[in-house]
Amino acid sequence: MECPHLGSSVCIAPASARFPQGSPSSWCCSVCRSNKSPWVCLTCSSVHCGRYVNGHAKKHYEDAQIPLTNHKKTEKQEKVQHTVCMDCSSYSTYCYRCDDFVVNDTKLGLVQKVREHLQNLENSAFAADRHRKRKLLENSSLNSKLLKVNGSTTALCATGLRNLGNTCFMNAILQSLSNIQQFCCYFKELPAVELRNGKTAGRRTYHTRSQGDNNVSLVEEFRKTLCALWQGSQTAFSPESLFYVVWKIMPNFRGYQQQDAHEFMRYLLDHLHLELQGGFNGVSRSVILQENSGLSGSNKCCINGASTVVTAIFGGILQNEVNCLICGTESRKFDPFLDLSLDIPSQFRNKRTKNQENGPMCTLRDCLRSFTDLEELDETELYMCHKCKKKQKSTKKFWIQKLPKVLCLHLKRFHWTEYLRNKVDTYVEFPLRDLDMKCYLLEPENSGPESCLYDLAAVVVHHGSGVGSGHYTAYATHEGRWFHFNDSTVTLTDEETVVKAKAYILFYVDRQAKYGSDKL
Repeated sequence: MECPHLGSSVCIAPASARFPQGSPSSWCCSVCRSNKSPWVCLTCSSVHCGRYVNGHAKKHYEDAQIPLTNHKKTEKQEKVQHTVCMDCSSYSTYCYRCDDFVVNDTKLGLVQKVREHLQNLENSAFAADRHRKRKLLENSSLNSKLLKVNGSTTALCATGLRNLGNTCFMNAILQSLSNIQQFCCYFKELPAVELRNGKTAGRRTYHTRSQGDNNVSLVEEFRKTLCALWQGSQTAFSPESLFYVVWKIMPNFRGYQQQDAHEFMRYLLDHLHLELQGGFNGVSRSVILQENSGLSGSNKCCINGASTVVTAIFGGILQNEVNCLICGTESRKFDPFLDLSLDIPSQFRNKRTKNQENGPMCTLRDCLRSFTDLEELDETELYMCHKCKKKQKSTKKFWIQKLPKVLCLHLKRFHWTEYLRNKVDTYVEFPLRDLDMKCYLLEPENSGPESCLYDLAAVVVHHGSGVGSGHYTAYATHEGRWFHFNDSTVTLTDEETVVKAKAYILFYVDRQAKYGSDKL
């Protein structure tokens, strides 16, 4: 929102303000000394903890509003208020009087100057810490890319994503997509698009709503985010600019409440696809795809018009076959897809862990078989038979007419009951490699011996009991090693840990596309 209180509350100048030592994200509250969720007052530069720790930042604001009883307020005291503060981790700005996050700035751009100053302090601290770790590493016998910190193995080359306020759903999807090499490389190799000009050219873009819709590009911010990951220059990156664009073009995801990771992934891919189709600044990104990729027209799946890298990588085609049980009329249609949503069969829904011995283990193949098996539609899904000229009982069966290069499988863990949405917490066993999809093809005889084999690239996991709560993390493989991505924390893990995860979204890469020579 546009805050009217910045002029009277933002008084500090970064050059003269007395900030604490160290990285801003680890600054301690001046009252309780907690380093969780530090916020800096933009009136006096004091640091306090957020409302979900001990709430001293809010108390600092409230104490400043108490009228002076013994002395008459001066004009300056009357004007200055401690109402606006900045998150030292995400650099987002909040006004207590408006009780909302702030997107505008002062006439002198003081909020932006403080934000850039804090980020410079953070980057300097990260650089110093990274230099120290590398020095320690050179003198140790550990692997050249790993360091043991507080009992956990941390990857120096991996970059986490800061949580901007219940944005773990977005972070888990971004980390998963960043480890799908063909998809990620395409965006990283796109030419940069300059969104700002004139006197602000060359400065880092921090979007505000006052900039207008013409300066918003999801493709560009997605490209910047992917470029920031795996470059090894920082331990955590703040996807604030990308999140602003998400707010701008996807109203469903505005605010800081928990969201569904699968729903976000679909919105993200759909909007990337649409923007790539339309081009940006007069340059069609679909043309870039055709010029830079080795994909032939037969390998492209068109969803909503011309093909893009989204449909070239994730696009597949389903054949939906419906048979009338009265007259035997068969109806077929082909539907493009970017992912498959699979039910967990009801007979497995009480099996919670991998080691539970009661009954058979639910496997990913069980879920795929349930999706493609012949199904009789119930009374609420009667088929309109054109021969009988009325709705009739029928059977339905799915076949996969074309497999995608990256097969995205969504396990439907959330189901609506009469009043609320419950989670199916069943453990589903899934393979790390050699997932064979040949038996689900419409014409398996036309596929090669290894054209239907898939290897796992990433897994998104939901921890907790409900879709509107809990926490999302991701596992992904990078250069032969598995990593666990938990917002800003990235740790090296192993295959045994990955296979025990209760998967929510699985990303499988076609082995031929993975090792083939046709790269995007």
